[in-house]
Amino acid sequence: MSSINSILGNASSGLQTAQTGLTVVSDNVANVNTTGYVRKVVDQTSLTAGTQGAGVTVADIKRITNTYLESASYSANASSSAASAVAGSMDQAETLFGDPSATGSLFSNLDSVFSAFSTLAANPSSTANAAAVSTVSQFFNQSSSISSSLQALGTQASQQIGTDVGTVNSLLKQIDALNKTISQGSVTGADITGSQNQQSQLVTQLSSLMDVKVSQNSQGGVTVLSTDGTSLVGQSGASQLTYTGSNPTSTLSITNTAGTTSSFDGKISSGEIGGLLQLNNVDLPALSSQLASLTSGAATELNAIHNAYSSVPPPTTMTGESTGIDLPSAISGFSGKTTIALVNTSTEAVDHTVAINFATGSGTPPTAGTISVDGGAAVSFTGANFLTTLNSAMSSTGATASYTNGVLSLASNSATDGIAIQDDATTPATNAGEGFSQFFGLNNLVSSAATTNYNTGLSATDPSGYPAGQTLTLRLSTAAGAKLQDVTVTTPAGGTMADLVTALNSNSSGVGTYGSFSLDGNGALTFTPNTPGTSLSVVADNTANTATGTSVSQLFGIGAATRSSAAATYTVRSDIAADPGNLAVAKLDLSAAAGTAALASGDASGADALGQAGLASLKFPAVSGVSAQTSTLSNYAATISSVIGNKAAAADSAKTAAATVSTNATSQLSSVESVSIDQELINLTTYQQAYNASARMVQAANDLYTTLLGMTGN
Repeated sequence: MSSINSILGNASSGLQTAQTGLTVVSDNVANVNTTGYVRKVVDQTSLTAGTQGAGVTVADIKRITNTYLESASYSANASSSAASAVAGSMDQAETLFGDPSATGSLFSNLDSVFSAFSTLAANPSSTANAAAVSTVSQFFNQSSSISSSLQALGTQASQQIGTDVGTVNSLLKQIDALNKTISQGSVTGADITGSQNQQSQLVTQLSSLMDVKVSQNSQGGVTVLSTDGTSLVGQSGASQLTYTGSNPTSTLSITNTAGTTSSFDGKISSGEIGGLLQLNNVDLPALSSQLASLTSGAATELNAIHNAYSSVPPPTTMTGESTGIDLPSAISGFSGKTTIALVNTSTEAVDHTVAINFATGSGTPPTAGTISVDGGAAVSFTGANFLTTLNSAMSSTGATASYTNGVLSLASNSATDGIAIQDDATTPATNAGEGFSQFFGLNNLVSSAATTNYNTGLSATDPSGYPAGQTLTLRLSTAAGAKLQDVTVTTPAGGTMADLVTALNSNSSGVGTYGSFSLDGNGALTFTPNTPGTSLSVVADNTANTATGTSVSQLFGIGAATRSSAAATYTVRSDIAADPGNLAVAKLDLSAAAGTAALASGDASGADALGQAGLASLKFPAVSGVSAQTSTLSNYAATISSVIGNKAAAADSAKTAAATVSTNATSQLSSVESVSIDQELINLTTYQQAYNASARMVQAANDLYTTLLGMTGN
């Protein structure tokens, strides 16, 4: 009887094993088209009782996976998602600027500005005046609109990062929960492949959002790490990410299972989050900086020319734009000569002149100068008493001057006189490379509510204008936009520009570890990183200039965002926009005989100069993706256009290449892990035959048992 029982045991185990095999085949066939399903197989092993065989059993039901191909697929999936995110936004950004060769693009509209002034110079008329003003307005309005749209793209990217981080946290929790389910199933011998497939799909979804490293743990679940080895899902549970999208740059932090929070900046370089971080922290700010550099260059050159000419008749008041500094500091940087002329608005003859000579004092720059009225005796002035001396001189001409919050204003109190300003042809008044009227923005064509002239004219020995104890917090970031460190600089007690620069460059409380600030001959403050690509931005600025209220970052244009925001505020000066006849296109002739016109209504020499503005060589600072250079405005516009086009094209190429790699990786993985109907048909036949064989053994044992019973007469 024991032999019969042994036969029945062997047959029974064979039936059960074959039945399990058939169930596995059925599951595989049913999921042949299920995305992410990994085919499974039955791992059989023999049973023994002492030294004799006791049948067969299912040792394990396992998925046919390939760790290397899975890892390659996750990586390719992350790269493809990142490239897709970047390409999508870069295409939108390129569209904002327009095709450079097409009418209506930002670059063609800049060319239209020069063309319109050339037309005005050739045929002066009110219609041509209006057309020229309209093209200038269109260019700067379009620039402002593009800037706003780029900011909106950044906001959109930031919001999506926040959403994606929320999804990542949910996925990490689900993966961790499945780890527990798989572990329990592994201990009890249950089929855990369903949970493993579900977990694999979650990891694939996770890899589309961020780059991860995945390995199988001893219980059949997975361990998930970031590419730098930070644990995302481990034996102790799942970590959670936190995203902060506020300016100046996006930041990430991670809280582990012990509740400890640390920086996670720079730990995600791929996946949709990596691509969006690249956009939000690097690519879109770079486009904004390039736009701001072009727009500022155009505004600066147009204003430089416009300030050298006068409208006919000249205005009765001139109100400049904020220099950001006190008047004594501004005046101390000047050298050369300029003349403020009171011009009769009816005859256009010069009624009075106020000649200012900045070059008579000693020192570099000169510390004293003289003012004379109508060629009379010269009266000395210093930077400290310049305004008082000027007002005293102008009082006899019926004019006044004021300086409030960094803004110089001149006004004629005579109903018959307007104001025109002319720098000397031989030794022109200049500060930071700009003429008297231009430096103060007295006759700008393009105005801005923000400080946009960062050539302050300040020298190392000048007072900084910032009292001790004020704070400025700066952020240093990598070339990839990841936060390195925030530093808080406190304005020093010394009070000079040299003291301020020293405080900014401190190794302990400034940027000294990562780079240095320097003050150039024009009073511009420039940050130079120790490592190429390191960038600087403003987190908070609680400083205020004593005379003007302007912060340090506003005065010197610290941080790309500061300059981009300021450049977005350019508009045609309101009185010129309202009346194009106020364009300053006539040249003041101070050599005209007394009583004869010094301004001619038909003079359009200023329009001709404005028409040639695109050919003037200008110095452009380095901005993201574009090196510092001396170039014409037109050539610089072409450079910016090329950089934007190349960036968008490169993003599209990267997207195509990454998608191809991802498709190939998925295909290779699928060829190993997916269900083959042919193979399952073979398995089905095998298990059916095994089942039938076991069934026949049962029948044979039954027949034998029946025969034995008959032989015993029972």
